[in-house]
Amino acid sequence: MLSPGVQLGNRYRLDERIASGGMGDVWRGTDQVLGRTVAVKSLLPALLDEPGFAERFRGEARTMATINHPGVVDVYDFGSDQQIAFLVMEYVEGDALSSTLSRVGRLTPARTMALLAQAADALHAAHEKGIVHRDVKPGNLLVRPNGTLVLTDFGIARSDLVGQLTAAGSVLGTASYISPEQATGAVATPASDVYALGVVAYQCLAGRRPFEGDNPLEIAMKHVRETPRPLPADIPPQVRAIVERALAKDPAARWPSAAALASVARQAKLALSQQARGGHPISGVPASPAAPAARAQVPTATRPQPRPPAVPARPPVAPRPTAVAPAPQPRPPVAPRGAAAVPPPRQHNPLGYARPAAAPLPAPRRSTAGRWVAAIVVAVLVVLCSGVISYYYRKYAAAGDPGALAPAGVTSGAVRAHGGDYPLPTSYRRGVRLQPAGGETTTSEGRETR
Repeated sequence: MLSPGVQLGNRYRLDERIASGGMGDVWRGTDQVLGRTVAVKSLLPALLDEPGFAERFRGEARTMATINHPGVVDVYDFGSDQQIAFLVMEYVEGDALSSTLSRVGRLTPARTMALLAQAADALHAAHEKGIVHRDVKPGNLLVRPNGTLVLTDFGIARSDLVGQLTAAGSVLGTASYISPEQATGAVATPASDVYALGVVAYQCLAGRRPFEGDNPLEIAMKHVRETPRPLPADIPPQVRAIVERALAKDPAARWPSAAALASVARQAKLALSQQARGGHPISGVPASPAAPAARAQVPTATRPQPRPPAVPARPPVAPRPTAVAPAPQPRPPVAPRGAAAVPPPRQHNPLGYARPAAAPLPAPRRSTAGRWVAAIVVAVLVVLCSGVISYYYRKYAAAGDPGALAPAGVTSGAVRAHGGDYPLPTSYRRGVRLQPAGGETTTSEGRETR
């Protein structure tokens, strides 16, 4: 009889019993050679009476030791001592999922999908080595404090390399999680582990197993004949569809592999996390992935896109052309200093938004130099005109025809004091004017004024 302090193989000391099962007990022990904590699983003595059991189990342990995956417990050693066969494995700090469910009852859909994805990844690693677990249940799923999951207890696993561990036709596994084909005595396949993992997910979401009964045989037959009770109404549709497909009676109707189940569960967990952070709701899962490695087609939630601004956007600015040296051209006239530059016409607005009315341009201001030039030109013209007028006036006066510049119909001349006309100007003048009516003339005299 095993008890704390007993040594197996002169190396492994048993410290505390931590679990019991149909194959034996699990102890927390110490590897006295390497000085590390290990888990030691002792097999029941009755199993050793079966012919070839020990040899087949040793081969199974070797096969499981080849699985290199963080989600699968490491197998260190196998031996027998005092008519007791034992298996030495990695000791995992954490609680079994069964203990967590007993304490909290139900898990959230996001948490369930996260654990389901990790467990399915671990099963896929075993399936790739040809190993079928055959006893997937919450008690064999250990959850570390950081939330990672480890699949343990391959004690009744079946390997394609060493043959089936138990006799043909025998039924092994826990009745509440057994697949319909296992319940009818058929050979367990990777699809059987997918079904058992679906039962675990159902229990996490509903807080109860899909089938209950008075004895294991009754429960096993319900897995074969009856349909599970619906999941609670608060379970999202995409999560419900994943679990229902894993629980299909026909192995061909389930997820084609554990990898496919892990993919859709991970996508659903990501979508639920985004929805919880304020994303849009999602719905639907793929009916059948094309291959185990195919990505799940669960539509992921997307963040709401920002609405465009209400104000019209400014039109894009045309790029400046590259400067190229032009051919010599005559210089354009220089604008007067101080004149305001006229901006080029604005480009057409391609967006069609209305532009605000442009402010009127200020009137150009004349420079001081321009004003001086204009004044000089005007003065020169005045002087020239005055000189021309004076020239012609003196010319006609010298020729003896001073009346040539007088208006038509008027004659004038200088008179002396005694009445005679002289060509030289005097202080008195006489003028003769035609009258409009009758053609008469009038003569007037008077003092000349200048």
